[in-house]
Amino acid sequence: MSAFVEGLIAGYGIAIPVGAIAILIVNTSLQCGFRVGFGAGAGAATVDLLYATLAVVAGAAIVTILEPIALELRLVSGLVLIALAVYGLWRGLKRTNSKEDALGGCSALKTYTQFVVITFVNPLTVVYFTALILGRGSYAGMTLADQIAFVIGAGLASLSWQTLLAGLGGLGRERLSPRFQYIAVILGNLIILALGVAILLRN
Repeated sequence: MSAFVEGLIAGYGIAIPVGAIAILIVNTSLQCGFRVGFGAGAGAATVDLLYATLAVVAGAAIVTILEPIALELRLVSGLVLIALAVYGLWRGLKRTNSKEDALGGCSALKTYTQFVVITFVNPLTVVYFTALILGRGSYAGMTLADQIAFVIGAGLASLSWQTLLAGLGGLGRERLSPRFQYIAVILGNLIILALGVAILLRN
């Protein structure tokens, strides 16, 4: 199997499982449309690309660096998700039929930056890629060309999946009633809140 295909598999492996980032991307598209939702997805995919690169180049070193601060990373990740959920609920509950972005202003660039930060503090991404590299002995001897192909594959896989999520949210914005959109946004934020609490309570 080529390194590029391995990268695609790795990218879809981290992107497809439904988590807080996926819900946030759909919520963003519901409220601000596909363009801003795509910015959110691109932000998440950028971090996936960065972590894939770090995992390929220095997987073992990353484990060594992250192990002492694993608890702190988990706490930061959980607190960020809870803060986002509470803010999203507050904005969602106060709005009527307006289509404001729950993250504050429908700006694709601003949303991209926000999602880079949100995804960056999520330790699950780097842990996933690091475990993948360390667990597959065949990756230890990757050539530079294979490393590049792997990283490109992972980045494209993540971006394509995040774009699909943004597209679904954008379609929902066009097709669903404002009331249904409102309910979907509230439920999405409640799920994010639950995920944040679960991260903090994890042993």
